[in-house]
Amino acid sequence: MSIEALKDALPEYAKDLKLNLSTLATEPSLTEQQRAGTFIACALASRNKPTTNAIFSEFGPKLSPEALTAARAAAAIMGMNNIYYRFTHLASAPDYRTLPAKLRMNVIGKPGVDKIDFELWSLAVSAINGCGMCIDSHEKVLRNGGMTAEQIQAAVRIASVVHAVAAVLDGEDAEPSTTTAA
Repeated sequence: MSIEALKDALPEYAKDLKLNLSTLATEPSLTEQQRAGTFIACALASRNKPTTNAIFSEFGPKLSPEALTAARAAAAIMGMNNIYYRFTHLASAPDYRTLPAKLRMNVIGKPGVDKIDFELWSLAVSAINGCGMCIDSHEKVLRNGGMTAEQIQAAVRIASVVHAVAAVLDGEDAEPSTTTAA
């Protein structure tokens, strides 16, 4: 499935999502690798097969094998970290915040691509997964690494649209047919 087919699969009420997909696919504030990796990591985090297939078809060829692996790794590690750190942040008992995580996170130190790109993809996935603690941590690294608020916002805009597309398609698949047999 291509991006065009993905947009065609969206119902008319999601027209804004179609337009946003088109605009964000060429977002000029991000490099091609940053943009493509953000789309890939967010599609994986959004867990909708047609969305993921279309995004991989469109953006996978724009990434080196190492960058594609790193985008996948960002989705994977944030899938774990966002749950863990969201728990430590939301739990009433403060002692969870002082305990060591005891979870392997080696890929964060050696992602196989530019650290800033990996952090950007991790931030976008963290936005989808709703972990404020991780969002703050990745945003700080990105800002210290020279990224602008506009660049960071662009990645989160991609995350929001990809996630919304996945949710609409999931909803359409789950919704019972509204037509009745005659």
